[in-house]
Amino acid sequence: MIETAIAFSRYFVALMFGAAVAVSFAGIARTRKNYLVLGCFTVILFMLQLASLRLWGMETTIKIYPLLSHLPVAVFIALYLKRSWLISLTSMFVSFLCCQPPRWIGTVAGEMFDSASMDHAGYIAGALLMYYFLQKYAVKSVRHLMERSLESCLLFGAMPAFYYLFDYAATVYTNFMYSGARAAVQFMPFVTAAFYFVFVLLYYAEIQKQAALQRERDMLDAQFRLAQTEFASLRQMQQNAAAYRHDMRHHFSLLQGLAAEGRLEELREYLRTAQSDMDAITPTHFCENETVNLILSAFAAKAKQGGILLTMDARLPDSLPFSDTELCSLLSNALENAIQASGQIADSSKRLIRLRVYTKNTKLCLDIRNSYQTEPVFHQGLPVSKEQGHGFGTKSMAHIVEKHGGVFQFSVKDGWFIFQATA
Repeated sequence: MIETAIAFSRYFVALMFGAAVAVSFAGIARTRKNYLVLGCFTVILFMLQLASLRLWGMETTIKIYPLLSHLPVAVFIALYLKRSWLISLTSMFVSFLCCQPPRWIGTVAGEMFDSASMDHAGYIAGALLMYYFLQKYAVKSVRHLMERSLESCLLFGAMPAFYYLFDYAATVYTNFMYSGARAAVQFMPFVTAAFYFVFVLLYYAEIQKQAALQRERDMLDAQFRLAQTEFASLRQMQQNAAAYRHDMRHHFSLLQGLAAEGRLEELREYLRTAQSDMDAITPTHFCENETVNLILSAFAAKAKQGGILLTMDARLPDSLPFSDTELCSLLSNALENAIQASGQIADSSKRLIRLRVYTKNTKLCLDIRNSYQTEPVFHQGLPVSKEQGHGFGTKSMAHIVEKHGGVFQFSVKDGWFIFQATA
């Protein structure tokens, strides 16, 4: 009677262990409701197994065990936890793999004491220890690995899935593993080693790819933050101009005093200084859009300092379907790249930039072209920079255009580097 109770306890613990590990890997929230639902679900599966034992016996029950336990657990994860079928099946396969250490511990204990009850007791103790180890050290890492990407999940789940299929094919449905054939004995070590090397190599490539994508995202974020900072500076310049205009009455009073006293030379010098100050802080009026005026004014000054002829045709309304920071990032990157490329030309008369920006059917249309010294290189439609840490400006521009459902094109024609976009 005691031996029977221990045996049934082992089967229930095995079922509970496998289900609990699988849902933990899948990311079950630790709430009372979820624990209650999982407990009821496990009891139902155990009742189905007992019914199968009573109706068809142990041999048949073992053969249909995947239908009584493993498949229902995968379905539970997919439907109740709302995980993808790939994560559901991978969680189930990995939990099956985790059942092997407790089974080995039980087998060793049974052999040492020559007792089936010690086999069951060893399995129960091994399952409890294994569950504690997995919860403490493995669950978060496994969950992150499966959720990282489709490729990561496939790579991680390949070996457990193969082991699951081989174990049932070679030990349950056939006696291949116990036949004593050398091929059977050496098969799993060979496959394990092969999977190990393939997994390490492919996962390393996946890690490198993810790291590159993260670096790109970081650089794009840095570009966007730089645009925000630059726009804040432009906004401050506009506020300074407004304050200067506000103080004009004081300037007029001083000018009247100088004129009344006949101090004409001081009057002329003051006017020259005031004019220079006003030009430095007052944005040129290119269009009705205040943000674009600030940006174009700043880059007109940069082009002038670099000896570059910048011609601009801006016809934009006051309101556009872009945030100020997006406009700043888009135009600043485009003009910055153009100024940098044109500035490399030795002959200053050939440093040319032409900008045309307007709206058509509520869409922003941008055409900017510049002369260049070095022939640009393209990769997947984007110009590639040979300098370390450069080339993210064009990606930021493309991202902003695509974010608003637009299209863009980088091209070279008749000695001009051209960027065109509609969004």
